[in-house]
Amino acid sequence: MKVFYDERQRLHDPQIQFFAGKLQLAPEHPSRTRRLLNAALESGFVQAQPADLGWDPILKIHDAGYIAFLKAASLLWSKLDDAGPECVPHIHPVRYGRTRPRGILGLAGYYMNGTNCPIGPHTVEAAYWSAQAALAGADQIIAGEALCYALCRPPGHHAHSDLAGGFCFLNNAAIAAQRLLDRYERVAIIDVDVHHGNGTQEIFYSRDDVFCGSVHADPSDFYPFYQGYANEEGEGEGFGWNMNLPLPHGSGDEKVVGAVQRLCARARELDCQVIVVALGLDAFELDPMGKFRVTTPAFEDMARAFQHCEMPVLLVQEGGYDGPHLGENLRSFLRPFATTNVSGEARISTAQH
Repeated sequence: MKVFYDERQRLHDPQIQFFAGKLQLAPEHPSRTRRLLNAALESGFVQAQPADLGWDPILKIHDAGYIAFLKAASLLWSKLDDAGPECVPHIHPVRYGRTRPRGILGLAGYYMNGTNCPIGPHTVEAAYWSAQAALAGADQIIAGEALCYALCRPPGHHAHSDLAGGFCFLNNAAIAAQRLLDRYERVAIIDVDVHHGNGTQEIFYSRDDVFCGSVHADPSDFYPFYQGYANEEGEGEGFGWNMNLPLPHGSGDEKVVGAVQRLCARARELDCQVIVVALGLDAFELDPMGKFRVTTPAFEDMARAFQHCEMPVLLVQEGGYDGPHLGENLRSFLRPFATTNVSGEARISTAQH
């Protein structure tokens, strides 16, 4: 089994976020990748370098104008008089139209939905390689692998087709799902991050080839606030292909794992053939960003729900923030999938639980 990751994903190093009226250190920092990568390797995965497939697969999901903004933002920002080191918007056109402005101050608000996704000089390069990791994982599944892990950082599920947000710039899970449609007719994205994957939902909301299911903390008083409610079921041809299971803050193992099982059942009802797991580990009870009380052993139970679907699984990393338990939680999630034979080679476990 392979874990795809490129060291350039560490280049994005956000310094600040503006939250509750004050500046804070950004929690989505490069050190996360060390704990996650080490945990994957200790679980029997082999690190692999993603190929460079260029921007074309990314542009199947993301708006060309948005990509052009991402590429130019840091340089244009650096030319402002007395600007800070990172591109951070101070205005958003949400309630009064979406006419695209010309200058970088207006463009930042147009293409960024919050102050929690600062763009620095290396952000786009890191996000690009994060997307390439997701594409490499999808290609492994297409080639016949039953399981693959894309260690995507920065994460992606809050990135809309034309909007950055929530630490996310390119929607890795959506990019991977679109790639998987080269082989499969119906793909499921099941998001277990404590935050709703609002960007992923927006991208596929009117489509009937990608099921988007999400279990997350009630968004009425939690990011992303404006999406993630149970009555959001898709529209047009996509009606019934979106399923949100928001849970009360403080929900524990039984409720969260039960919701994952419900989402897996819905994916089977829709005859999906492959699952992309948007793997947020921030449902953990001690995660600094979390609102759930999920324990480490419960991540193993979540993984068994996916294993019982009996279809290929691509893991795409989302949240889960730095702390002594991050690697332990990933090892727990990977445990049902992998065993290590006497020669040290990883293989898919065929045991049924």
